Amino acid sequence: MRTRVAEILSTGKTGHEYAIAGWVRSVRASKEVVFITLNDGSNLPGIQVVAGSRLENFQEVTKIPTGAALRVTGHLVESPAVGQQWELAAETITVIGTSDESYPLQKKRHTFEYLRSIAHLRPRSNTFGAVFRLRSRLAQAIHRFFADRNFLYVHTPIITASDCEGAGELFRVTTLDADETDFSEDFFAQKTGLTVSGQLEGELFAQAFTDVYTFGPTFRAENSNTARHASEFWMIEPELAFADLADDADLAEEFVRYLCRFALEECVEDMAFFDKQIENGLLERIRRVAEADFARLEYGEAIERLQKSGASFNYPVQWGLDLQTEHERYITEQIIGGPAFILNYPKDIKAFYMRRNDDGRTVAAMDLLVPKVGEIIGGSQREERLDLLEDRMVELGIAREPLWWYLESRRWGSCPHAGFGLGFERLVMYLSGMENIRDVIPFPRTPRHCEF
Repeated sequence: MRTRVAEILSTGKTGHEYAIAGWVRSVRASKEVVFITLNDGSNLPGIQVVAGSRLENFQEVTKIPTGAALRVTGHLVESPAVGQQWELAAETITVIGTSDESYPLQKKRHTFEYLRSIAHLRPRSNTFGAVFRLRSRLAQAIHRFFADRNFLYVHTPIITASDCEGAGELFRVTTLDADETDFSEDFFAQKTGLTVSGQLEGELFAQAFTDVYTFGPTFRAENSNTARHASEFWMIEPELAFADLADDADLAEEFVRYLCRFALEECVEDMAFFDKQIENGLLERIRRVAEADFARLEYGEAIERLQKSGASFNYPVQWGLDLQTEHERYITEQIIGGPAFILNYPKDIKAFYMRRNDDGRTVAAMDLLVPKVGEIIGGSQREERLDLLEDRMVELGIAREPLWWYLESRRWGSCPHAGFGLGFERLVMYLSGMENIRDVIPFPRTPRHCEF
């Protein structure tokens, strides 16, 4: 029975025999002994395997190349080497899959740009092993957070006929030839695309189950090559019935603090690696957010404080304009000195579904800003009043027919409700210190890149 390396190092017993399997990170051989670093992905350093000359296939073992897949049986013993408590004294070593000198991960360090070109192998590197372990654990933590609070997990559709954001940046889904435009003859008999958000469908379920969340892939056909944009990414989108904007912000604050604490407490080894190798001071930055009280500022107050700051910005600061990343970071890093919600934005810069405030100028929208990145969560109270929702759609030129079902949800038993969206990859970037979204997705999809 194969045992994972992480389990052996955490709960293993001296002198017990174990069988492990993994991939060779390094080999040091002499006439009498071979030292092999073997990693199975369950932890950062792997484990050192020590093979003596009495091993039956010792000469073969001395020639094992980096990257080969091995199966090893042996006894766990205390290690005399500095920096490791245990090692495995090998009884048998079997080569499962060989390698050769062309294996691309021979060096200790490679640039992230180079590793993106070998996305099929980069998970074997230290950095990406840590990234994808963190990503996996965070996904499990997200489900646990909502399950503990009795939220219903909703699988919203990937193929949709509606554009939630109204931006028209959908990837089209069709069985028609490129020059055909009669969608009545298409598979779904209408124009369809890949979803940009599960929010609208999530709202429907919230009005039956009260508290729900979606967590799934979303897509944007946006020709952007920044370090923060990808064409395929994952979104976490909770929806709460009988809730207003304050309830929405409370949940977002609890959620972010929970995930920060989880990363610090449950991913200790990988977070220490990020702090040392990726961003010095990362642990303290995340700890401050986990322990902070999140400030709440009205949009108008945020604009006023930015204008009075005396700071020079590349983008103008005035009421009615959206906040740019430089403004968001200044607010959270200089004005507040910690996480902050910006509340009640001008309606002209926000989506049609956001609830109009009594002033007629703003909507019940919120953004959560955190140090280093600015906005990390965007949300709103949804417009539950049918007449005002219809008026807003007419004002923005949004067709009623494709969203007839959304409008009908306001006709029978409509209630105040709210929700937010958190981009999963941006969360992983924030907690790991990684600077490029391409480096926190297993196989990134960006303009002109879809190789793997």
